[in-house]
Amino acid sequence: MISVRDLTFSYDAKPVLEHLSFSVPEGGLTALLGCNGTGKTTLFRCMLGIQPHYSGEIDLDGRELRQYSASQLASKIAYIPQNHYPAFNYSVLDMVLMGTTQQLRAFASPGPKQIRLAEEAMARLGISALSYRDYMRLSGGEKQLVLIARALAQQAPILLMDEPTASLDFGNQLRVMDQVRQLSHSGYTVVMSTHNPQHALSYCDRVLALKSGRVQADGTPEDVIDEALMEALYGVSVQFEDTSCGRIIMAASGHK
Repeated sequence: MISVRDLTFSYDAKPVLEHLSFSVPEGGLTALLGCNGTGKTTLFRCMLGIQPHYSGEIDLDGRELRQYSASQLASKIAYIPQNHYPAFNYSVLDMVLMGTTQQLRAFASPGPKQIRLAEEAMARLGISALSYRDYMRLSGGEKQLVLIARALAQQAPILLMDEPTASLDFGNQLRVMDQVRQLSHSGYTVVMSTHNPQHALSYCDRVLALKSGRVQADGTPEDVIDEALMEALYGVSVQFEDTSCGRIIMAASGHK
């Protein structure tokens, strides 16, 4: 579905992405791992068409990304930011309805079809009861689910998520990750950047690890997440423990 070939991008003279090549198959959940400044956000911006001045190719369904119009691209890819601070305190329903704007003509208002799509997206994520609540008064976990519902209302088959659990407490991290995994199992193609390798190991089908703008590892979590990768990406020593709930990443004995 997504094929990236020899992707290179620089800010002024500073290279951020260097000769990236990878593919994302249809369906499933891919984790994008890497430390701060390694190019994860820039890669997303290229894939969203926000930074079109890259070299190399990003093919989407066999067509180079830059050949898509903005509305065509919006019908293919939806973006879920880490957080969002709207200028006005919209209701949850209005926030989710914003995901349907690419379906409307200029200056047109959402109609019954768009309202139905928004309601279906909220019901899918179990947040229908929040419809008329003020978005800015929600908890962090509730806000993140609203942003995911907005992306679902957009009806794009590919979801790009920028650290969806970064500012959430432990319980909300689990709730959001459970919903993300369910979406990937229901047919969505999800690419999620994360600073939590445990989430990648526990929830994801595939891992793409970046270091200094290059692909460090690419494969299933079981194959690529190991002591060597954690040392290479984050400069820390870890060990793995096999439990009845799966593999757990822990600090290595004696590590401070």
